[in-house]
Amino acid sequence: MIFLNYNHESKKMIPRLLYERINKKLFKGKAVIITGPRQSGKTTLIQHLAKNHQKTALMLNCDEPDIRQILSDQTSSQLKRLIGGVDLVLIDEAQRVRNIGVTLKLITDQIKDVQLIVTGSSSLELSNSINEPLTGRKFEFLLLPISTREMTAYTSALEERRLLENRLTFGMYPDIITQAGDGQDILHNLADSYLYKDIFTFQDIRKPELIEKLLQALALQLCSEVSFHELAGTLGVNSATVQRYIELLEKTFVIFRLTAFTRNLRNELKKSRKIYFYDNGIRNALIKNFNPVSLRPDAGTLWENFMISERKKHLIYNGINANTRFWRTRQQQEIDYIEEKNGKILAVEFKWNPKSTARFSKTFLNAYPGSETCVITPENYIEFLSE
Repeated sequence: MIFLNYNHESKKMIPRLLYERINKKLFKGKAVIITGPRQSGKTTLIQHLAKNHQKTALMLNCDEPDIRQILSDQTSSQLKRLIGGVDLVLIDEAQRVRNIGVTLKLITDQIKDVQLIVTGSSSLELSNSINEPLTGRKFEFLLLPISTREMTAYTSALEERRLLENRLTFGMYPDIITQAGDGQDILHNLADSYLYKDIFTFQDIRKPELIEKLLQALALQLCSEVSFHELAGTLGVNSATVQRYIELLEKTFVIFRLTAFTRNLRNELKKSRKIYFYDNGIRNALIKNFNPVSLRPDAGTLWENFMISERKKHLIYNGINANTRFWRTRQQQEIDYIEEKNGKILAVEFKWNPKSTARFSKTFLNAYPGSETCVITPENYIEFLSE
């Protein structure tokens, strides 16, 4: 097992599931691109990839202005002189470099003995600028905050169950786990525009204060259906602006959406969407509420967001392709989460109280015969995130 994020208290490190998947793709003639939110552990991951390969490596941090200048508009000859005889070239925060896609293409095509590993905290510019130049020349991975599966491997399932309420409140960012006593300060710093500052760097945002107001509104509507029109009215802007800002927040890995599952029924909602946060701690920081779960009226909401975001990590980290949706009809029949893969449908209800009962709509079961159903509570969630 390869250990990655450093834990100051135990002097150990936390294993990341993507390590082995990335490791198998190295030295196959293609660049490795790792995107994800800021502070999710990308730099630590690539440093350990280099360390454990015991190869000579060149690390280029594009937060440094001179590094950005060096990597902009270079010829293949200049890049060969820069790289020299190293085996690995690690380019961190590559989205900050102008024309980075062309530079990466030159390295991949012209310096064939070198393995290129690139990270970007945002898909805003990184994906847009590399997709065409690196077509057929890259493997892509998404690194999100630490997952429950990674933590159970690091500690134990029993310990994670004991810490569950803490996870629902403070989330799973590496610094939150390794510096638990400073959780509120860390999260406030992250939520105070740091996670999404790439939006201001790369996009023409005329009302930057609107981003925070929109996030707060989404945090308060967590796990509920979201209307762009209603949000626009609340914020005093038009629906197109709200939609654009939500898309930008998705591209910076702060939020993600689930759309409605529909196939057979006229009364199924077809254009609805729900917005979820990749991390519970960020959501709670936005509404400035770190009260214990036992004292909160939104405990069920926190549970649903946590489980859907953790399931998303599970699918991504294990390379599982699945359609993820929710289901609802105009008669208010609903199911929290629908997962469709390999032609099979899984319908899930999330219940924070293990004693709560869940009834799956006969309308759904009749329309989609053969669907598997399950109710996920704190008693069986570990198994759900390990399947």
